[in-house]
Amino acid sequence: MQSTTSSLANQMKHRDREMVPKVLVRAMFGLMAASVAMVAYAQWSDMPLSGVAPDSPVVEEKIIMLSGDHAAGYAVIDESGRQIAHSKEDKKGFIDVIASSIKRERETNGYTIDAPLRLVRRDNGKTAVIDPTTGWKIELIGYGKDNVAAFASLID
Repeated sequence: MQSTTSSLANQMKHRDREMVPKVLVRAMFGLMAASVAMVAYAQWSDMPLSGVAPDSPVVEEKIIMLSGDHAAGYAVIDESGRQIAHSKEDKKGFIDVIASSIKRERETNGYTIDAPLRLVRRDNGKTAVIDPTTGWKIELIGYGKDNVAAFASLID
C-alpha cells in the first residue's frame, strides 16, 4: 500500500510541474515587466494621454443626490428633494452600478454618500456624472444605450 501511495505522489509532483511550462511563466513575467516599463516611460517622458475623451463644455446640468444601498436600490433625488428615479425601476440598474462606485470612492476618502453630484450633458452630446466632493467623474461613454439613458433621461 505504501509503494502505491508514494508512486501516485511522485506522478502528481511530475504532472504538476509540467502543467504550466517554464517558458510560458517566463513569457508572462516578461510581458508584465515590459508593460510596467512602457507605462513608466510614458509617465517620465510626459507623453500626452491617448484614448481619453476630450473635454467638452457643459451645456446642461442637474444637481442630484443618491440615497439608499445596494440591497434596496438607490434613489436619485433632485434639488427639490423629489425622487426622479430609482435603480430598481425597469432599465435603471446602471444607477446602482454608478452609486456603488461613488459610495466606494467617498468611503475611501472619508465622505458620506448623500453629498450632491453634478449630472451634466456636454456640448458633444455625452453625459457625465461628476462628484465635486472627491473630484471623481465618469463620462458615460460605451456603457450601452440603456445604461447611458438611465442617467441621460434625468437631464431632459
